[in-house]
Amino acid sequence: MFQRVKQLIDEQSRRMRRYEKTVLLINSLEAEMEQKTDEELQLLTTSLKNRLQAGEKIEAITVTAFALVREASKRTLGLRHYDVQLIGGLALLSGHIAEMATGEGKTLVASLASFTQALHGQGVHVITVNEYLAQRDAEQIGQIHRFLGLTVGINSAELSFEEKQQAYAADITYGVGTEFGFDYLRDHLVMRQEDRLQRPLRFALIDEVDSVLIDEAKTPLIMAERDTVHEGLQQLVRHVVKDFKEDADYTFDEEIKAVALTDQGIETIERTFGIDQLFAAEHAVLFHYVIQALRAHVVLQRDVDYIVKDDKIALVDLFTGRLMEGRSLSDGLHQALEAKEHVSVTEENRTTAQITIQHYFRLYQHVCGMTGTAATSRDEFLKTYRMDVVSIPPNRPKIRIDEADVLFLTSPEKYSAIAAATETAHSTGQPVLIGTTSIEQSLKVADVLDQRHIPYEILNAKTVDQEIRIIESAGRHGRVTIATNMAGRGTDILLDDAAKAQGGLFVIGTERHESVRIDNQLRGRAGRQGDPGLTRFYLSLEDELPRRFARERLERVKKKLGSVTGPISAKEAQQLMAYAQETCESVNRSVRDDLVQLEEVISEQRLAIYRLRNQIVDSATLDQFVQPFAARTVHAYLDQYLTDDLVPEEWPIELLTTELEQLLHQPVELPLADSIETIKQQLEPFIAAVDQRMALQITEDEETARRFMLLALDEQWTSHLTAMNSLKEGIHLRSYGQEQPVRIFEREGMDYFRYAIFSFEKQVVSGLCRLEETTLQGGLLHATVD
Repeated sequence: MFQRVKQLIDEQSRRMRRYEKTVLLINSLEAEMEQKTDEELQLLTTSLKNRLQAGEKIEAITVTAFALVREASKRTLGLRHYDVQLIGGLALLSGHIAEMATGEGKTLVASLASFTQALHGQGVHVITVNEYLAQRDAEQIGQIHRFLGLTVGINSAELSFEEKQQAYAADITYGVGTEFGFDYLRDHLVMRQEDRLQRPLRFALIDEVDSVLIDEAKTPLIMAERDTVHEGLQQLVRHVVKDFKEDADYTFDEEIKAVALTDQGIETIERTFGIDQLFAAEHAVLFHYVIQALRAHVVLQRDVDYIVKDDKIALVDLFTGRLMEGRSLSDGLHQALEAKEHVSVTEENRTTAQITIQHYFRLYQHVCGMTGTAATSRDEFLKTYRMDVVSIPPNRPKIRIDEADVLFLTSPEKYSAIAAATETAHSTGQPVLIGTTSIEQSLKVADVLDQRHIPYEILNAKTVDQEIRIIESAGRHGRVTIATNMAGRGTDILLDDAAKAQGGLFVIGTERHESVRIDNQLRGRAGRQGDPGLTRFYLSLEDELPRRFARERLERVKKKLGSVTGPISAKEAQQLMAYAQETCESVNRSVRDDLVQLEEVISEQRLAIYRLRNQIVDSATLDQFVQPFAARTVHAYLDQYLTDDLVPEEWPIELLTTELEQLLHQPVELPLADSIETIKQQLEPFIAAVDQRMALQITEDEETARRFMLLALDEQWTSHLTAMNSLKEGIHLRSYGQEQPVRIFEREGMDYFRYAIFSFEKQVVSGLCRLEETTLQGGLLHATVD
């Protein structure tokens, strides 16, 4: 361990020395840049572009490009990049993560790497955690880029197709990561080349990279179509499940937030619905609804995981505290939640395309990122994304004071202490920011402040429309702000002079988060750019983290402490909180590791399907593309029916003939032979005639045939995703001896995938062979497999 730490320190030192040498070279060009006119600076941009196109490496132009951006920033924004910001830019350009403290100007750092990479002319995507920041950065930093002759675009969900095309055509495009991911999925549902939005994914620069690539890694981006909803069954199941008791009817693993029926619960469902075996295949829909209703009833909490707004369920992002507009839970869970809350039950969704944030960003040739909190996740970044973390020193020394946690036995004691500390600070005029983990907790804090008549502003997903005003005033003398994680990332709270004189912003944490990185983000709201500040966490042994992840230790500590009142100084109790958080991070890391492995299987299949789909969209002619389909499909039927365990006299020739005639829509006469291989050889002229028939159909109306093939592929891929998601849902409950679930998933998933490809080719062959029965309706070929 010591040797590994030493290697890390040595590696960071060597890297920093290289960057510092480059910074000296950049600084040496500053006087020269200052002498150039605006037009000369813009001509220099063109010159750098030409050098890259002529084959020079990006390293050869970096010094000039960075000096150019610094001078453009001075002229457009009046901001000069500090040396440490140049170092941050070099780290980004190297494909690393620049870890920079809050207030060190990460946005300005991004201008260096994004400009330099944009000179390739292949597009740069700058990813922010919300649309407000994308708009802000595009307007502010975009002034630098536009001054130097580059184009800047903003990608958002509200844009029309034409506006999105324009945004993606820009040299640098700003936006939220999820929207880029959804556009990638949409691009693989198009029918024509000209309907695509994205160019090949070359370079992504991600702000708050740990939030995007780690905290949101488990979140799948899902494109869906409406499916049938069994609202009556939803309501009936909810009515039964709402009276279930924990440990009697179901078990709840609070650590991983998983529910399972007990024998008593199973018997109750079987008795209520008059069935013998809940796990029988014919009751799969009922079982699915029961589990989803149980998850909605037990796992998901109102004002924590979601809110009810305008007769709708609005999901809350637990890491950012913001509403996830336009997002819904999949596989019927959202409808179960709607039934629980007695709001209108919407239609269920059937997944047509999906990708995780993690796998989307792994599609880029180059990825880099910035954050104030990445060092604790360095190993995961290296393993999953091959990105190292470079800790950038602050421009000014940090003078913020981070005090030790104050720990209590009970929650009421904790909230009382928070109110007392807030009252003391407020009486001096020191601004206070109280960070909470949920809407529910922010309301609890508001209650205790109300009891002491302390004025405050509250910022959570329910008051998002007031966000800008609340943040702008949070650093003023005498202000008290209660906030969820909305105030934890990408938020600069500026102090007025009176607030600085009273010690700067006082940040109070009300509970440990699931990751120490998020705690550090909250602390980072104070002490920006050398400002004074104070942070302190108030915790209790009744908090969620120790209860979920250190239950046995917690009981031992409680027994040892007895009925103690006031702050707890016992070392064992203090260590318990750290242990609970470390355990939580370990569990979440394991979940992400498992997800990576499972998603890798689907990712490979998705890439294969998308290559196939792009080939259909982009091919000038399709007859050669479909030429092997007939042979493969007919041979698959032969292999299915003429098996080695039967002698030729036992072969079901009549049944096989019927199947082939339904497939090919013409009479089929199978030759008599003693082996399958002989039959295949004798059928070659017949299959060649089928190929010719399909080629004729394509020639007569190539675009209609192309559309038909794409719809057939999309249909089979949608069915395949449904099957894979069902397989994934239960894979961890299965094991064969010592075999890992991921191996089972990989093997069975490949069987599913082969079947999906076979079904696609069969559907194409059948559709193209149905010449006399094919109808054109609205330009769409309607052909189905019998």
